[in-house]
Order: sequence, then structure tokens, then C-alpha cells
Amino acid sequence: MAAEISDAHADGVVLVAVLKGSVPFLADMVRALTIVPIVDFMAISTYAPESGRVRIVKDLDIDVSDRDVVLVEDIVDTGLTLHYLLAELGRRGPRSIQACTLLDRTSRRIIPTPVDYRGFEIGDEFVLGYGLDFAQRYRNLDRVVVADLAVLRDDPDAYVGALYGS
Repeated sequence: MAAEISDAHADGVVLVAVLKGSVPFLADMVRALTIVPIVDFMAISTYAPESGRVRIVKDLDIDVSDRDVVLVEDIVDTGLTLHYLLAELGRRGPRSIQACTLLDRTSRRIIPTPVDYRGFEIGDEFVLGYGLDFAQRYRNLDRVVVADLAVLRDDPDAYVGALYGS
């Protein structure tokens, strides 16, 4: 993906990472780019349970008007968050805007939102690690692992020993 983004944006790009999950992916991608990007962050929060609606809780520090922007996500699931963020960034007048995700769960897509750069397509399995968490745990794993959501709901620390080698 880094090579594709570098080739497509030889004149520069703004990478907008969605906190917190995308940080490990973003860090590895930035190191692999052959261009020097501008990096900024947004954070969102769900504010209505089961509604799919989100609000921005940390906005960009820079102006993206007339710039090429790539929105960096850890995982795209229903497409609701991605759709919202692309629309919000689009209102700010970028020259172009694209989406990049490490994991794409197309089987759960509610809104058909384009993903321009995709690492892996996954199914309905629940995944942890490499930025993805459950109850703020497991983000720092250096890999993505499949976990049983029912087990985690009973005990958020259920996989700590097995995944961290203790």
C-alpha cells in the first residue's frame, strides 16, 4: 500500500489517521512511504448507541483545502464511520480524498463506501491487536489475532497470558 500511495501522490499527501486504532498501521506505513507525508489525526466518538452516528472529538490541526488527503483507518466495517469522515473531510475542500484501511470487512457493509487502499479483507471474526482493542486491551500486539467476543465479554483479560507470553 505504501508504494501505491507514494506513486499516486508524488507531489505530497496528507495522511489523516483515525485515533486510536490506526496508529500502529499508520506508523509502519509512514516508514514505508517513499514520499514525505504530512500526518494529522482525528478522533471520533459514538454518541448514540446503535445509531451508527458519530461525532468528532479531536479535529485536524491543519487545513486540508486544495491538498490530496488519504484517510487512514484500522478497520472498515459497516462503512458508516468511513462515509461520515469522508463527507466531513470532503466539505473542507481537499483536491482529492481517498480511504485506506488495514482490514476491510465488506460482508458487513451498510453504506457502499469506496476503499482505495486495502490491506486485507476479513469476514465476521472478531479481531484484536495492531491497534485493535477490546476494552482498551491488546492494541499493542504486533499482529492481528482472532478472538472470541463472548469470552472477552466475560473476561476482558482472557487472552492476556496467551498473547503476551506470560
